[in-house]
Amino acid sequence: MAESRRPRRGRMPGEKAKDFKGTLRHLLRYMGAYKIALAVMAVFAVVSTIFNVIGPKILGNATTELFNGLIAKLSGTGSIDFGKIGRILLGLMGIYGLCALFSFIQGWIMTQMSQSMSFRMRRDISEKINRMPLAYFERNPVGDILSRITNDLDTLGMAFNQSVTQLITSVCTLVGVLVMMLSISPLMTLITILILPVSMLLVMGIVKKSQKYFIAQQRYLGQIDGQIEETFSGHDVVKAFNREKIELEEFCRTNDILYQSAWKSQFLSGLMQPIMNFVSNLGYVAVAVSGAMLAAAGTIEIGDIVAFVQYVKRFTQPVTQMAQVSNLLQSMAAAAERIFEFLDEAEETQAAEHPADPSVIKGEVSFEHVQFGYTPERVIIHDFNSEIRPGQMVAIVGPTGAGKTTMVKLLMRFYDVNSGCIRLNGHPVQEFDRNALRSGFGMVLQDTWLFKGSIMENIRYGRLDATDEEVVRAAKLARADKFIRSLPGGYQMEINEEATNISQGQKQLLTIARAILADNPIMILDEATSSVDTRTEHLIQAAMDTLLKGRTSFVIAHRLSTIRNADLILVMRDGDIVEQGTHRELLEQNGFYAGLYNAQFEAAGSEGI
Repeated sequence: MAESRRPRRGRMPGEKAKDFKGTLRHLLRYMGAYKIALAVMAVFAVVSTIFNVIGPKILGNATTELFNGLIAKLSGTGSIDFGKIGRILLGLMGIYGLCALFSFIQGWIMTQMSQSMSFRMRRDISEKINRMPLAYFERNPVGDILSRITNDLDTLGMAFNQSVTQLITSVCTLVGVLVMMLSISPLMTLITILILPVSMLLVMGIVKKSQKYFIAQQRYLGQIDGQIEETFSGHDVVKAFNREKIELEEFCRTNDILYQSAWKSQFLSGLMQPIMNFVSNLGYVAVAVSGAMLAAAGTIEIGDIVAFVQYVKRFTQPVTQMAQVSNLLQSMAAAAERIFEFLDEAEETQAAEHPADPSVIKGEVSFEHVQFGYTPERVIIHDFNSEIRPGQMVAIVGPTGAGKTTMVKLLMRFYDVNSGCIRLNGHPVQEFDRNALRSGFGMVLQDTWLFKGSIMENIRYGRLDATDEEVVRAAKLARADKFIRSLPGGYQMEINEEATNISQGQKQLLTIARAILADNPIMILDEATSSVDTRTEHLIQAAMDTLLKGRTSFVIAHRLSTIRNADLILVMRDGDIVEQGTHRELLEQNGFYAGLYNAQFEAAGSEGI
């Protein structure tokens, strides 16, 4: 579009103060639909952990029985009771089997829940996109929006799946192990607990320092996605202007920031494991010394020492896991914050309070003292007035920045007027539901949009229930049938992702065929012939005569020779209509329009010399 307001590459949305606790609360509210599944999963996780914690104590009993039997055999007062030991070990195997079963069930529930939440979030984001105002997409890079749907959502799903289960099992393990350790020896338990604050202080210090790097990693990942999407989608322009080096330098700058934040966050989180190993090794030494003294005094059994050593290992393990969970929670919160920022954005009002019937849209349009600005301090349209009768072809002309495309955006309610009123057949546009309003319009833009699929599917996008015969008829009216049949595969030829296997003019003819198939009562053409050669322009113009016959149309054109037959020409300058009339009437006035037309005619004449 002539007046498109494309955002500058790399510009990020206004940053807010990162609210870790607030984001987690928001996430918990979002998870309200899964509270039953979460509770069931938690029960299975707790039971599985309890069975797992009991294991070392039972194994210690088997060790004590074996040790006592061996001593009795050596002293000649008895023998090893292998039957009792076997029963203990069989019971232990049963407990570990139940532990594995419950762990499998809670893992299955958690995976189902996390994937269901990811599915719901993708659906919510997709629905949100359809409710978002056009202004949001004009001020935010597409790559950053895509990153929220892909990278941030994947990060959130994986972190949620791992962190919730691990957090529950770690807490249960810590409590259960502490109880079992106290039942064996309060003194050795006290020695072990004294080591814990050292671990926690070290872990919290690392977590506090690494959090900002996790947040930066997610933010710059979105920014670099935006740069890649924009650079590669316009790679032909980059190469044409020899800007590869500049684009690479800019990418490298962003990539370097992403690298710095990523390696720092991963390095700091990686420090937790060796630190916890060092602390746990200190615990083993302390337990070994104190346990040997207590065993020598006859206070505890050998099996209890074996069990206690196992518990010491399991006591530090949940602390390590909770440290890892803190990293996952940081990553999850950073991703969730960006997702919720998007989901909390202001939306368009989709439905009118008392909606008018869209069938009343027959092509009568009136602009009454319309005033509009994209920002309050920058008014673009000052006082726009015009009456258009059904079936008229209305051309809107004027220099770049005059407000031509803006008027079309207002007509379709991509933006709402600051003051004044736009009416369709006597009804203000605000009285229609937005979807119903826009269903009354067909559009052919300068920037063609085709998706990956067959030519038949691309044309049928105008009306999804159209038959093959109706699609072919629309292509014939658009003068596209001949070139389509000359292509390999004809109507079934696949258009590639960037639609580079057909020419620009052919793309435009396909979009016109799509508009013909849609058969809307009001048609908007925004520089529809500006990207094609003269011969193709004549083909399009002939198709337009068929398309526009009997319906109201708004044609935005810089090439004034294409709108000579318009019923009404609105000449805009600086947001106002300065002249209006037919082509002949405006030339006779010898005003602004005549100056534009003569300048183009002279330019065309000089090019022909």
